Amino acid sequence: MRRRLIRAILGLIMVILLWAAMVGISIWSYGGDDRAAHADCIIVLGAAVQGDAPSPVFEERIRHGIALYQAGYASSLIFTGGVGAGQTHSEGGIGRTMAVRHGVPAMDILIEEKSRTTQQNLAEARDLMRQHQMKSAIVVSDPLHMKRATMMAEDLGIVAVSSPTPTSRYRSLKARLAFLMREIYFIHHYVVTGH
Repeated sequence: MRRRLIRAILGLIMVILLWAAMVGISIWSYGGDDRAAHADCIIVLGAAVQGDAPSPVFEERIRHGIALYQAGYASSLIFTGGVGAGQTHSEGGIGRTMAVRHGVPAMDILIEEKSRTTQQNLAEARDLMRQHQMKSAIVVSDPLHMKRATMMAEDLGIVAVSSPTPTSRYRSLKARLAFLMREIYFIHHYVVTGH
């Protein structure tokens, strides 16, 4: 009886590990493909800021969004993200400032400054899209963030494609694996809770 229970527990652990590995491979492979296509706007997902400057992670997302805009993929940029704890500037506002410095006309930039999570980033961006009669978007973030972000965008009714930043600050294997483990958890959390 005890051996049977141990075998069942070990079997369950193996199934869970196998499932987690499959989800991890899916997240990793999805983030490796750039699906950028012409759209109404480019949504750059927020990340932390440091004073009046973007964090290194956010800076690379902003740069990629600007590059897509300058390449003619969309005529508008949407920067997302509110004011983080201990900060005085919003992520959306910092994104706009950097884009203007890189030659993007202010009239082609929309921002939201309320959100604190990926889902909120996208919900606020969707509301801006509706206000400006936009239907489709390219979502920009780090590669390992793309699968969950695209799922959320589609669930919010955004016709979205993903374009991961090719210069992600998560470069070392250790950093990527830590990010991947976090995404495996959060993608399950989202599927179960809707948040």
